Amino acid sequence: MKKNFTFLFLFMLIFPAMAQEEEPAQAEQDRESKAMDATATQWSFQFAYQMMPDYYGGTVSDGSQRPLGLDNYVQLRVVAPVPLKKLTILPRLTLRHYENLNTGKTGLGNTELFALIIPKATDWGTGRAGIGPLVTFPGNPDVSKDEWGYGLAAAVVNAKGQWFYGLLFTQSFRAVDPRTLPAGVSDTNPLGIAPFLAYRFGTTGLYLQTADIVALYDWNKKQFYLPIGARFGKVWVFEKSSLNVYAEYRTSAVYKNWDGSAVKNSYRFNVSYTIPVGK
Repeated sequence: MKKNFTFLFLFMLIFPAMAQEEEPAQAEQDRESKAMDATATQWSFQFAYQMMPDYYGGTVSDGSQRPLGLDNYVQLRVVAPVPLKKLTILPRLTLRHYENLNTGKTGLGNTELFALIIPKATDWGTGRAGIGPLVTFPGNPDVSKDEWGYGLAAAVVNAKGQWFYGLLFTQSFRAVDPRTLPAGVSDTNPLGIAPFLAYRFGTTGLYLQTADIVALYDWNKKQFYLPIGARFGKVWVFEKSSLNVYAEYRTSAVYKNWDGSAVKNSYRFNVSYTIPVGK
């Protein structure tokens, strides 16, 4: 599956060069955009609650009813930076507790551990590019997959004036014996593509940003899913830390040829506390 990652490396080579043409080499990212940036060298503690009260119905490709997703989840995400001489490692642990009100079943989802590796050569001050290993741990079978996963994730971000933008890619594989899978099915999970664009309103700390949009492409079924939405938030910058609070709405834009669940209305409330560290 190496070919699935080729474009990730190409993009990481091209994007930094473009960003450095826009910004002087000595430019530095300001504290406000760092508070919104998951790739900045800082401790991060994020708490989020997401509610998904309804989903789109209809039938999928095999004629069955489109499956419904879970009703809500609580998320805790911690980033613990490891700044080294020639690179920075950003281990990120994500835990989610899901609830299904229709069945009364609850439990932990697939815990995700991602270690973004950012070489000094791809950190140009106002942004950076990195790539690293991704591991997912088995979750409660009532609400998630009871299996391991492994793969890679890559991120490219940049700040330009009042704008902050970037892309995150994730590709993982199921840790199962391929011989046990049905014919025509591989162990490759859907590719995740998460673009974002944020605009900050002067020095108020207020900003408008695209929602947590993770587009999915299923390699097995050649199907594509695209959510859409927006968030509105505010950043408070303190002497040695920052606080980022936002509310978000999301729905599904492209889903009719997707066999999975498609959320109709989704709402998120998020609080993130960050502590920058020296490189």
